[in-house]
Amino acid sequence: MSNANKIRILIADDHKMVRDGLAALLGMKRDLEVIGAVGNGQEAVEKALALKPNVVIMDLMMPIMDGVEATREIRKAAPTVQILVLTTFGTSDGIAHAIQAGALGAMMKSADHEELAEAIRKVAGGEQAISEEVALQMKIDPPVPNLTPRQMEILDSMVRGLNNLDIAKQLGIRRDGVKEHVNAILTKIGASNRTEAVAIALRKHLLKA
Repeated sequence: MSNANKIRILIADDHKMVRDGLAALLGMKRDLEVIGAVGNGQEAVEKALALKPNVVIMDLMMPIMDGVEATREIRKAAPTVQILVLTTFGTSDGIAHAIQAGALGAMMKSADHEELAEAIRKVAGGEQAISEEVALQMKIDPPVPNLTPRQMEILDSMVRGLNNLDIAKQLGIRRDGVKEHVNAILTKIGASNRTEAVAIALRKHLLKA
């Protein structure tokens, strides 16, 4: 098969062993060609715009810029470039946000290489490719609705152990206003109290590191 007819792939993952392993596996497929590999989201955006691959294999947890933001930037600037999320991320939230940002597929890193190759082909052709494992994960652990920037600030303060009065002073808002935001956060993330909200936030990686 000529290079012109191959599906051109960019790999974005912050672990070199993963990048090298994927490149080796995918390089064995006659219809696939790895044209680059990068270690963070910002590089993924830059390389995707420069190389215009057919598909970017995108990790979610990367330094400088995470996979969700990188997906959003690529899809906005180069809408013909398709995104396939490949992750070990233990919750559905990052995957759901990446799909909302424009990713067309999502697989776990434990997927068989034949399954991965087929997902790449589907995504390159404009078809959605969500693995059964990811779909089941999203059903078992539904993603949390997006919190507003203010709610994220308050949730971060809750994780750091601040009470409503402390949060009100820190953010320069009324204590009653903080209480309203806290109640809205509990409702959105399905928590019955502050302790449970903090546990969910940490388990689901809702806050930036």
